[in-house]
Amino acid sequence: MTSAFARGLLVATMIMTPALLLPNLGNESTPFVLLVALLAGVLTFVEYNSVFPSIVEFRDAAPFNRLRFVALFTIIFSLSLILSGMSHPTLMSTAVTSVGTIAGNAIDFPYSPVRLVVLMLPSDATSATINFVRTAAGTSYIVSLFAMTAFLVMVRVLNWPARSGAFNVWVNLPVFDPTAGGDVVERLHRDARINIVIGFLLPFLVPAVVKLASDLLEPITLQHPQTLIWTIAAWAFLPASIIMRGIAMGKIADMIEEKRKRAYAEAELEHDNGFQLA
Repeated sequence: MTSAFARGLLVATMIMTPALLLPNLGNESTPFVLLVALLAGVLTFVEYNSVFPSIVEFRDAAPFNRLRFVALFTIIFSLSLILSGMSHPTLMSTAVTSVGTIAGNAIDFPYSPVRLVVLMLPSDATSATINFVRTAAGTSYIVSLFAMTAFLVMVRVLNWPARSGAFNVWVNLPVFDPTAGGDVVERLHRDARINIVIGFLLPFLVPAVVKLASDLLEPITLQHPQTLIWTIAAWAFLPASIIMRGIAMGKIADMIEEKRKRAYAEAELEHDNGFQLA
């Protein structure tokens, strides 16, 4: 229960981070943020305190969800610091802004995801908004790339999740039904490929969709800082999370296939030994 409570508290704190760090936020948004943080914290607590899984995948396959949480929290915290530093600069906010500016300028080349995010801004966007979006997009994208790289190292080098013991498909993939039809390994490989492709395309597709729907959606401005932070965080984090899920499902499929081969080899060996004894 203590572990579940800590997880719920951390999730709630992450959601409240922009409201805690950003100055001069309207009081009308505070109750809504508190409500969302409370709901997210309670749901996280209930999920991890329950014996039976519901929707959270890889619950017992640490540190998959921890890595995703750290990546998202780092993005939210960094963007909040950058935006806060525009009006109340500190040593930390200046350092984070400098790193984000370097990353944003480095990745801001034609047809790059960062360039597409900048281009989705309205034509009358201020230079401050453009600079912040470029810096925030660069920071978020770099953090997401680091998270994906770290997870890939965990899978390929550290042999995740085999090092943690037996992998329970029902607990760690509650929304995946092994009895739905077809070979489990083929379905896992197919889902892995689909997730990786979707995760790769999303950073390019989302800005295009937002630009096309600009007449229906409210333009992104510095007047709505929390919306701006969560929009950019979602743009960078969701594709990375989907790609990590695809990598994880591919690894699980490989583990099941390898276990099958061992079982077939052992059965064949026992069969041959039986013939020899006869």
